[in-house]
Amino acid sequence: MLDKTPVNGSQIADVQNSADTRQIAINKVGIKDISHPMRIRDRSEGEQHTIANFNMYVNLPHNFKGTHMSRFVEILNSHETEITVESFKDMLAEMTERLEAESGHIEMNFPFFINKTAPISGVKSLLDYDVTLIGEIHGGKPIIEIKVVVPVTSLCPCSKKISDRGAHNQRSHVTVQARTNGFIWIEEIIDMVEKQASCELYGLLKRPDEKFVTETAYDNPKFVEDMVRDIAVQFNREDRISAYVIESENFESIHNHSAYALIERDKTTDPD
Repeated sequence: MLDKTPVNGSQIADVQNSADTRQIAINKVGIKDISHPMRIRDRSEGEQHTIANFNMYVNLPHNFKGTHMSRFVEILNSHETEITVESFKDMLAEMTERLEAESGHIEMNFPFFINKTAPISGVKSLLDYDVTLIGEIHGGKPIIEIKVVVPVTSLCPCSKKISDRGAHNQRSHVTVQARTNGFIWIEEIIDMVEKQASCELYGLLKRPDEKFVTETAYDNPKFVEDMVRDIAVQFNREDRISAYVIESENFESIHNHSAYALIERDKTTDPD
């Protein structure tokens, strides 16, 4: 028999809350690909407004027919304030509590902008980064990870070594996913990545800046293997990062394929 909830004096069946007899639990059920305005904490400006794309799931025990999808949207609407890692944890806890679930998962993907200063001319321009906050909660214990795609320049050490004139370079995407155990700015993670590239990217460059970044990359050649190893060294030194995955994809300028490397480490199981 279906549960009924009184609304305006009438009885409306609660189908989702009815019993299911198939004895099969569902690992994740919820809403996917919903956009919502958000304010993100920003190291330089205090905050920035953005549109985030959300995936929100909870587990569903075998004895329930369905979950209450509307509650996910209600939770989003109640969190239009500035988002931090702490408030993201609160959203996870609220979601599992309101959906009466043991575990939950939220992915929040958004463009993040940094106002960068060109190295010589000093001209300012915005550069965008693809950022995702990923939250898991099991038994009331949240785990938060930050995923950032950082575009950089890489220059081939082999090409520089064997060529009499110049060396080929390419734009690369470094994707890092870091599990945090303390507050860390998104910009701090981006800084650690960009400092290990042949050269970082800028939204706008004047001719003196273009000369600078070209020569900087030439003086700092990096294989894709060098890139992930050098970033891993920085992450190993950072106590606020407890686990990480580092990927680098170099979009080769002289090949019709990409060069790729990945390093993964969990410091909690491999402290050394």
